Amino acid sequence: MVDNIGKYNTEWTKEKYERFIKEGRGLGEGESYKPWLTIQDFPSMGRATRIMGWKTKRIHHFFSDLQLKYFYLLEWEESVVDIREHYPLLDFDEVIEDKMDLRLDKFIDRKTKVPYVLSTTFLITLFKPGNKVEFVARSIKIASDLQKKITIERLEAERRYWSAKGIDWGIVTNKDINTVMSKNVEWLHSTMNTESYNGIKEEQLDELAEGLLYRLKSSESVRKIIRKYEKVYCLDAGTGILLFKYLLLKRKIFINMNEPIKFNIPGQSLWLP
Repeated sequence: MVDNIGKYNTEWTKEKYERFIKEGRGLGEGESYKPWLTIQDFPSMGRATRIMGWKTKRIHHFFSDLQLKYFYLLEWEESVVDIREHYPLLDFDEVIEDKMDLRLDKFIDRKTKVPYVLSTTFLITLFKPGNKVEFVARSIKIASDLQKKITIERLEAERRYWSAKGIDWGIVTNKDINTVMSKNVEWLHSTMNTESYNGIKEEQLDELAEGLLYRLKSSESVRKIIRKYEKVYCLDAGTGILLFKYLLLKRKIFINMNEPIKFNIPGQSLWLP
């Protein structure tokens, strides 16, 4: 869901801070996590989006298309097990001892004089081989913004915070985003969060998907295989595409996600484990 959020009051007050704390923002993991910022709180330079996450089973809030594109990449990465957006650095003053040279006075509401709470775009939980859990933090920025002094000041504050925490931190810009892969994952994304697939229950979906998987070993094009399958089983138009998406999401078939998804390729060219 995309919203125009410029209409919301963005004034930062002590009362608003206390309300955020009372609501438990910035706390929890997975489904229970509450982002410090939601699209109702602050305006953005781009489009604001709310989207249900595959991994977390909760609604995520993003302030730009760039944040959303990176989120799609995280959703597809198998080692990622949790995604916490707009993670607040609530203990910044306690964690950072050396901050005399930081221009934190820039991050204060001009009207109320209340300091903003700094946040990092993503805190990501990774599950590594050997049952190891690791955390990485990523700040999402438009490349041109890296020339702005206020952006540099903010990023330096974030860098020091995560360094003190012993957590890998980095900047991701629009130049780093694999836009083709992001677009492919976006195309797949809605399929994962549907309880009823074109009126098909999930147990039936597994059976139908296995049937399509068997037929994808043919030398015919994927498009032709899907159309034939829909006709043989009297499925509604579009159900075959849904089944194809489902097989990709379940990693039953593999394609090069760095290239646009095509349906004119032979079924047997798909990598089947």
